[in-house]
Amino acid sequence: MPDISPQDVANKLLSDGFTRSGPVASSLSDPIEDTPMVVTLDELRPYELDPRLTRNPLYDDIKASIRERGLDAPPPITRRPGADHYIIRNGGNTRLAILRELWSETRDERFFRIACQFRPWPERGEIVSLTGHLAENELHGGLSFIERALGVQKARELYEEETGKPLSQSELARRLKADGYPVPQPHISRMQEAIQYLLPAIPTVLYAGLGRHQVEQLTSLRRAADRVWSARNRQAHSHLDFPTLFQDVLALFDSAAGGFSVQRVQDELVGQMADLLDMEYDTLLFEITDSDRRWQVLSSEPAGEPESPPAPAPSLSSPSTASTGQPSSPPPPEQTSTTPSAPTAAPPAPGPEESDDAQRATLLQEHIVSPAGTTERLQSIQRLVADHTGETLPDFERNVLQSIPIQAGSLYPITDVWYIEPALDDPDRLRTHIAQFAREIAGEAALQDLVEACQEGIGFRCRQPEAEPTPDRHAQATLALLHALSTPYLATDQSVTSIDLSILTEMLGALLQGTPAVTGAQQGLPHRLSDNALVKLFRLLRLARRLRDIESGIADGDHAITGS
Repeated sequence: MPDISPQDVANKLLSDGFTRSGPVASSLSDPIEDTPMVVTLDELRPYELDPRLTRNPLYDDIKASIRERGLDAPPPITRRPGADHYIIRNGGNTRLAILRELWSETRDERFFRIACQFRPWPERGEIVSLTGHLAENELHGGLSFIERALGVQKARELYEEETGKPLSQSELARRLKADGYPVPQPHISRMQEAIQYLLPAIPTVLYAGLGRHQVEQLTSLRRAADRVWSARNRQAHSHLDFPTLFQDVLALFDSAAGGFSVQRVQDELVGQMADLLDMEYDTLLFEITDSDRRWQVLSSEPAGEPESPPAPAPSLSSPSTASTGQPSSPPPPEQTSTTPSAPTAAPPAPGPEESDDAQRATLLQEHIVSPAGTTERLQSIQRLVADHTGETLPDFERNVLQSIPIQAGSLYPITDVWYIEPALDDPDRLRTHIAQFAREIAGEAALQDLVEACQEGIGFRCRQPEAEPTPDRHAQATLALLHALSTPYLATDQSVTSIDLSILTEMLGALLQGTPAVTGAQQGLPHRLSDNALVKLFRLLRLARRLRDIESGIADGDHAITGS
């Protein structure tokens, strides 16, 4: 058979029998597997539903890195079926914007042609892309709270289109977690409230990066104030509805997030509500702060007490509650099944468990200065309030050597030396309590009139006693101790310099711990501070340290409404 030349082969292939008869594809189909490919900026566009709406805070750093090193981590790309352009699949819109800037500035080809990893468009493409962008943005530069909220809201719309029915918050949280972007249900609730009630009034503050903690404070403030307004407005007959009032007040503070203060919003809102409702500011503030707890008490029946008659709800005029914002009894110990009930006949010999209970009860009693009256119902109410507000009450039984609830008789009963209720965590209220404790400590030496409350320092200052009669050394040491605690924080013209502090060199140990038996017998020295006064001193120091932290900026003092 003779050899066929290449020209003969070409002629045969171009003959009529080999001509194309089918349609000609205008472009190649997309790969069905992950495939590396090179695309140009003309072929690539950002993802339209990108949750990031503001400039990435790391934009300049990323741009400098790409300018010097090139694109170390090209973004993954994909393409919707039938589309004529590629899009960023998840996370990468910032890099794409930077590449466009650099290409415009330099015309360097390495910024125009990009080696990317193509991934096929999945069956649930829109949802997968959106949750992917949400997750990727959290890892690189972070999103503001409102950007996350709007992204989750868009995801909810896509899920509802997919299922054809509305989704509850719990179901939305489950689906987001399954798609790789877990968000707890309480956060979803806060996000929806922020979009509905906060975004129309303070968009500048939210887009500037207002954090989750402050958003939660604002939403809690709105709900608590709305309940009080609904209850009080029926009597005041005001024609202004609360949503309008709240948004008008909030809009006054729509400026840079750095100067935003929830406390200032609360003060303005309470002030305007007080005027419209014809109420005292302090009374209304207390009702708003405490409304969540009272609502929980009134709307919930504690479990395990079906036969107990209902106890009255805490009164707003109760001295211990209205003044301090904290309950007048210690945090309740957990009731266990091993606690014996009151016997009606002669009790049997105690077993090992009952013996352990008796020893534990003895240990607890040894750590109580004076008994604090309480009831099982009040304990149940305290637990319900703590569960509702998210607070953690000190567990006396479990932390007996760390947290020592007591009931030192005073105007402000102490339920725990260390724990500070959110309603008390304010400089003015702290000063009021500190001054009262100082007066009561001085009262044991009959010098309470020499302690004056003031709005400077830690809340009180001491005066020099009159010449006659001269206080005894115990009283002088007590006054000197209080003076030493308060005077460093007072202005020079407010401080008394004539109180002798040198007596503390000799008397401080005896004042706090007691005098040695021999010395006391020889010199007839008085007794040390009583246990109640010592507990009040500990509480005074705790509150003063917290006050200094707030005013020096060491800790966040902006607890306008916490845990509601």
